[in-house]
Amino acid sequence: MTTLIVLTATLYLVGIFTQVLLNQNNLNFLIGNREGEVEESAMVGRTRRANNNLLESLPVFFALAIVSLILEVDNYNLAMYWLGLRFLYFLTYVFGLIYIRTLLWFGALVCLIMMGVALL
Repeated sequence: MTTLIVLTATLYLVGIFTQVLLNQNNLNFLIGNREGEVEESAMVGRTRRANNNLLESLPVFFALAIVSLILEVDNYNLAMYWLGLRFLYFLTYVFGLIYIRTLLWFGALVCLIMMGVALL
């Protein structure tokens, strides 16, 4: 489970760095004080939104994963499925595949719910 927690944090960091890599034409803005507005490409915007969406579910995942470790509840497979679905969600969001993205998001949500139920 510890490995999945670290991989999940890595996924978030990859999302941050992907935004920077895709937004190199605004590098001065990114390394500056970020005052004002900057125009970003559609893909950069989707990458940012995908990462923000992951950020919304990270506290729940981390809490469930850590409590699973403490209580020695085997939620490893569910956590692995959640991470895989979130990775695929990130890719489909970045590339604009809307319907598949929604199904992946729902599947990841179901994994979190099942992790929580396993702790009861």
